Amino acid sequence: MIKLGVNIDHVATVREARKGTSPEPVLAALMAQLAGADGIVVHLREDRRHIQDRDVRILKEVIEVPLCLEMAATDEMVKIAAENQPDWVSLVPERREELTTEGGLDVLSCQDRLIEMIQALHSAKIPVAIFIDPDPNQIKAAQKVAAEAVEIHTGRYANTCGKTQLNHLNDILESAKLAKSLGMRVNAGHGLDYRNVTAIARIREIEELNIGHSIIARAVLVGMSAAVTEMKALIVSASR
Repeated sequence: MIKLGVNIDHVATVREARKGTSPEPVLAALMAQLAGADGIVVHLREDRRHIQDRDVRILKEVIEVPLCLEMAATDEMVKIAAENQPDWVSLVPERREELTTEGGLDVLSCQDRLIEMIQALHSAKIPVAIFIDPDPNQIKAAQKVAAEAVEIHTGRYANTCGKTQLNHLNDILESAKLAKSLGMRVNAGHGLDYRNVTAIARIREIEELNIGHSIIARAVLVGMSAAVTEMKALIVSASR
């Protein structure tokens, strides 16, 4: 059964719009956990546009499901991860100008740096995933730098339709099969919502879907518990 990781970044986005104390991302995470989330995901960006250091620290202390920390491959972030001991780290590309993560990390162009970062994380006993595009060469490179998992970028699939979308779906399927055959855990996410998640959830090689924006957007209208419950039901039904 595919697991659901709920990304709570955009609860923090609303909080940071006023630089206040509410809504509280930690409370949102606890509500998601109670509604059936199998994990909580946060992206601690270098510019701290939403999730803050204190959020990571408190989440690690209070939630009872695994915490995945998405982060850039920098010395600062490796230090923060080592101090907070998330259950997983997911290395992601990051540009300050972007509204959201625009694609997968180009592992091929920065293998030496990634090897150094991943070795440091492994020394802190933290397993590592890499967020990558559904590209066989990137999958193989992720294994070469000793990542335990890949998270396949589903954005192009999510943002298209018709034959183009089916082509992207096939790329994701083949990449998931390759990663699994190489002994890596396979996660997927980005842009998934209540309308397009089913086809991805049918891919047997995928172990976890990490979904944020659509769940938080739905939660604004129906509440966090209902939004998580509805998404979890779609995933469970598709992956039976």
